[in-house]
Amino acid sequence: MMMRIKLILFSLLLSSCSDISAPSVLSVPLLNPYKMDIRQGNYITPEMREKLKLGMLKSQVRYLLGTPMISDAFHGNRWDYVYRLERQGEVIEDQRLTLYFEGDNLVKIYHAGNPAP
Repeated sequence: MMMRIKLILFSLLLSSCSDISAPSVLSVPLLNPYKMDIRQGNYITPEMREKLKLGMLKSQVRYLLGTPMISDAFHGNRWDYVYRLERQGEVIEDQRLTLYFEGDNLVKIYHAGNPAP
C-alpha cells in the first residue's frame, strides 16, 4: 500500500514538470542557460595602435601586435587583425585593423570597428 502511494506521488510530480511554459498555480521562473563571454582574435589596445608607425618592418609589427589573425595567401602584403567580443550572445566589441606592406615596410594602416564603451 505504501509503495503504491509513493508511486502515485512520484508520477504526479513528474507529470507536473512536463511543461514549464504552461500556466500553473505555482509560478515557476524560466531558467536561462549561462552564456559565457567569447573573445576571438587579436585584441589590439589603443596604446599598441599608437606605437604603430608607417615605415616599420614586418618583424617589428609582429613583435608589437603578434601574428595576424588572418593571413591571405593571395595578398601577402596585407595583414588583418580581427577581434570580436560577445557577451550573453550579443556582440559588444568588433574591431578590425588592416595593415598594408610594400616589400618589408608598413605603408598603410586602416582601423575600423566599435571599441568597448
